[in-house]
Amino acid sequence: MTEFFTTYGSLIVSMVLGALLGLSLYLPIMAGQLSLASPGFYALGGYIAAILSTKVFTSTSGLFPIPLLLLEMLIAGVVSGLLGLAVGIPALRLRGIYLAIATIALVEILRVLSLNLEITGGAVGIFAIPQPFQTPIEYLWIALPLLIISMVLLYRLERVRVGRAFTAIREDELAAGAMGINQTYYKVLAFTLGAILAGVVGAVSAHFLNTWNARQGTFDASIIYLTFVLIGGSRTFLGSVVGGMVFTALPEILRNIADTGGLPNWLAQFLRDGRLIIFGLLIVVGTIFFPQGLVTPDVFKKRHKGVSE
Repeated sequence: MTEFFTTYGSLIVSMVLGALLGLSLYLPIMAGQLSLASPGFYALGGYIAAILSTKVFTSTSGLFPIPLLLLEMLIAGVVSGLLGLAVGIPALRLRGIYLAIATIALVEILRVLSLNLEITGGAVGIFAIPQPFQTPIEYLWIALPLLIISMVLLYRLERVRVGRAFTAIREDELAAGAMGINQTYYKVLAFTLGAILAGVVGAVSAHFLNTWNARQGTFDASIIYLTFVLIGGSRTFLGSVVGGMVFTALPEILRNIADTGGLPNWLAQFLRDGRLIIFGLLIVVGTIFFPQGLVTPDVFKKRHKGVSE
């Protein structure tokens, strides 16, 4: 068991973090908003943690204190939420593909700023971010409770007035407005909650990866996170969790298949480096054959009905 966690510890933690990132994108989609801004807030949270831990909370002895990591997560969440609120109020007047383009622009603005600011380390980024744990698998002490808390909150959110308002806006904005639902308020709320979660995950990821640079928040990452939600299931938060875990593990599985040998060189190289192409194909195929994703609320309703009968 020790050997298993030593070998696959980083992958397991990455899968949990991927599930959290899927949830950060699911929140605005829950309110019918195709937002691709999560990588930007994720990168912002990571930079906040990296800067604080290397320039402010400097320590020369032992592991990085857990309370300071929790403080960084709090600060990253607050700053990301404030930026999400500031951006969301004007941007969420847009709909559909126009909103997607606007949020992609936000990601690119943050990426360009990180490439040119001295405090972010420019194109090189920030290295030697201190570690709060001795082994990668120990990050589950932070990541797993964060995932469980997020899932419980989203479970409750889907069943209270706010969640029902999100669903009503997603299904039909015109009807939701006729029912007296303040669309702007709920759209901005969903967008801001997603930004907060992405920022918190970024703070954890900065320590986990030990380095942080502009590659963490790119358009490529937006497509990957979108795959988590669309293929996993955009009608329930469980779809984003499943999609985030599966598609975080998928590149590692493909690399292992490519390294086993017996495949043509061009196919092995494609499996190693063609992740975005494969994800793009999955989005196209998935939206045709599984328009609501692999995990849908109907699956659980039918199962519950069968048990009750």
